[in-house]
Formats: sequence, structure tokens, C-alpha cells
Amino acid sequence: MTNKYTIEEKKQGQALLTNHKTSNSKKVYLESYGCQMNLNDSEIVASILSDVGYNTTFKMEEADLVLVNTCSIREKAEQTIRKRLEKYNAIKRINPKMKIGVLGCMAERLKEKFLEEEQMVDMVVGPDAYRDLPNLITEIEDGREAVNVLLSTEETYADIAPVRLNSNGVSAFVSITRGCDNICTFCVVPKTRGRERSRDPKSILKEIKDLQDRNFKEITLLGQNVDSYLWYGGGLKIDLKKATKEAQENAINFAMLMDLCATEFPKMRIRFSTSNPQDMKLDVIHTMAKHKNICDYIHLPVQSGSTAVLERMNRKHTREEYVELIDNIRKILPECSISHDMIAGFCGETEEEHQETLSLMEYVKYGFGFMFAYSDRPGTPAHNTMQDDIPEETKKRRLTEIIQLQQKHGLFRMEQFLGKTVEVLIEGNSKKSEDYWKGRNSQNAMVVFPKTENEKIGDLVLVKINECTSATLIGEKEKG
Repeated sequence: MTNKYTIEEKKQGQALLTNHKTSNSKKVYLESYGCQMNLNDSEIVASILSDVGYNTTFKMEEADLVLVNTCSIREKAEQTIRKRLEKYNAIKRINPKMKIGVLGCMAERLKEKFLEEEQMVDMVVGPDAYRDLPNLITEIEDGREAVNVLLSTEETYADIAPVRLNSNGVSAFVSITRGCDNICTFCVVPKTRGRERSRDPKSILKEIKDLQDRNFKEITLLGQNVDSYLWYGGGLKIDLKKATKEAQENAINFAMLMDLCATEFPKMRIRFSTSNPQDMKLDVIHTMAKHKNICDYIHLPVQSGSTAVLERMNRKHTREEYVELIDNIRKILPECSISHDMIAGFCGETEEEHQETLSLMEYVKYGFGFMFAYSDRPGTPAHNTMQDDIPEETKKRRLTEIIQLQQKHGLFRMEQFLGKTVEVLIEGNSKKSEDYWKGRNSQNAMVVFPKTENEKIGDLVLVKINECTSATLIGEKEKG
């Protein structure tokens, strides 16, 4: 997945980059792939480089420094980034002064290959080493190798105000945790992003206040696993049962953080991502129900509907526990939309286990989904201990069945809005027509509707839904 905003929207957002210094003379081109955390990290990188004389540019050809923020979650993502690096190097042959750097998860995983075997880049920087970028640039200029992929147990970049490169000027990401302690056997994140640690809530509230002052209307609290957010003073996550009495009394968990944010900023719409079923507690759901400005949407990756497969994946929940959580969400938040991640063809998956995934989807009827065929990733526990034994044609067939079922359920969920009026935050022009606005409702469904003379980007408007597809609601602004 690449940056979710169009080039035109990114240019709109660039006008908001107040962090930039007018005296900056060098230019950096940043390109992000993968998760929302990577997009947010690129904004942190832009802020760090702004302080040492770099402005961002959307024209690669004019850049002094080209940085690609990478993803290793699937093989296809790595292949995409390799092709981009080939393009960068073709431009570098025309402009030899241009330097190329790889950031993020691929940087940690393939550092030697990039620098020595393929010689495609000048710099390799891991997710916890972005503060070292000014020093690494100096190393490049002095003709030395520039590498820092060391992981940290404390780094959260809490004191850095991100440059909102990936923003449409309406919504923004606010990182609350980094790293992950869940060792899912298919996932490279614990290796590439390190141990889980949470950010000081005061710095989170300060960042949201700054966004509010700049007329942002929506924030997404972001982390590899937001539900395990736990602030007790800094550092790695701890078991509160073993902590001091003072730490136990002063600890702030995710439900408490959301309550703080929603209470202090009642006009700011709040989302969060990503949740882990084993860590989501009822207090989070009750906090969502308590505050109107917390959106009725939960991204709740399950990966498989089979308890046996979940066990092989080292997911710390069963199918039955997941269903119980879904039932509680439906009970406490009847209008909540739920989306998923699903993997087809994990190691040893039988046809019966695949059918269990389809039956779980039939039970939940997700509004949205991110669906993939299993991709064996070097360095993961599955790669080291399991056989990737499902034929590619079987993976593709199972994935197709999952996608087709999700399209059916997506349409079903969209049809529930027909004839209803929903509140929509206007994010920009519709992709298909400048005569239409686009925006999302509380349930994260995209809504398009004709423009009138009385609204603008950033407005919350009421829209009556008249039509729908499996991915989009179509309506008209209510009069009055």
C-alpha cells in the first residue's frame, strides 16, 4: 500500500508545513510504502531534516536526497521498492550529486544486501535511528558508509512535531506506541521495529492541541498494537501486576488515553489503529460508547477463522474468544463498523480450516477487509520452523474466495445506510468529479455527494444516502 493521499492532496497539505525554514536550500524527496506508521515516520523524518536545511519536494528529479520508507510485511512490497530503487538510480546517473537512502523495515532486514551486494543506496536507516540522519548525511558527504539500524527500547519521537506531508489538511496521524511484543509467526515487525514502548500522554495531548490549533478536524491514534498502550513513566511495557504500587496507581492504559483525548478535544474526531483481539478490553469499547467524537469503527485483524491456524500463527486468542469480542462490540456499539486482515494459505492450512475462515466472515459480515495470500518472510518464526506448503494456485483460489465474500459483505454493510442520514467530514474532491465532495462517516465508509455553495474542506455535514456500491456511499447534503 502506498501513500493514501493523491499528489494533488499532498500539495494542498504542503501549504500547511509550518515547520519548514524559509532559509532551507536543500531538497528531500520522501516516498512511503506499507502501514500508516510508515507514513507517520516519514513526517517525523521530514521534521528532523527540516532542522538541518532540507525542504521537502514532490519532484524527485530536483532532490538532493531521495528517501524511501519501506515495508517488509510481504514479498510483493519488497519487489515494488526494488523497482523504485532502480528508478532512483536511473535519475542519479543523470544527477550524480543526488543521494539515495532506505528507511524503515527493509532497511533493518536487508542492510548488507543494499549497500554491498547491489550498491543501490548510499544510506540505510532503521525505524529507531531517524534522529541520526544529520550525522549519516555527513558520513555520506565524507565518502563513508552510512548505516544505523539499531533498535531502541525507549525511542518514541515524542518531542518531534511531524511535518504533515501525508495529510489532506483535515486528518492526521498521532503515534502513541512503537514496536510490538506479540511474536506472530508470520510477522517481521518485532524484528524490524523492536520491542513495544508507549509514548508520554502529555506529549500526545500536546500534539493533538497543535493539530486543533491548525484547524485539523480528525486524528488517528496510531500504533502496531494500540490496545496494549501503557504509560507508567517510560521504557518498555511492563506487567503491572509486578510493578510498584506507585506505577500501578499512575499507569494510563489505552481506554484512559482515549478518554483523555476525547474529553479534552470534544470537537476533534478520533480514530485508532491497529487493534489486537487479545489485547482489546471492554473498557475500550465502553469508552467509545461514552464519547460521540470517537468514531464507530474498529480495525480488528483476525488473520484466520480457524483456532488451529491461529495457534500456528501464535495469535493469543481462539476463534471463540474473537467471536465473543465481536458480540460484545455489537452489543455495546450496535452501529460500529468492523474491518479485518485475513491471510489465505498459511502454513499447513487445510481446506476445512479455510472454510472456517469463510464461516467466520459470514458470522461477522465485515464492512471492510485487507486480504492477502501468505508470503513467507525470512527472519520470521514461520520461516524458521514451518514449511510454506500450500501451492500458489491454492493460495490464489482461497484468496479469491475470501475477496469475493468480503465484496458481498461490504455491499451488505453499505446497504444498511440507504435512506439514512450520516455525518461526513469533507476531505476533498471526489476522485471522479470535482463537482462532488468526498469524506468519511463515523464508520469509515467513503461518502461522495454533490457540492453546493455552502460547504468547504474540513466541514462536518449531514448527508442523506441514496445509493451505494460495495465501497462507496452516494448521497446528497441535507438542506437546512
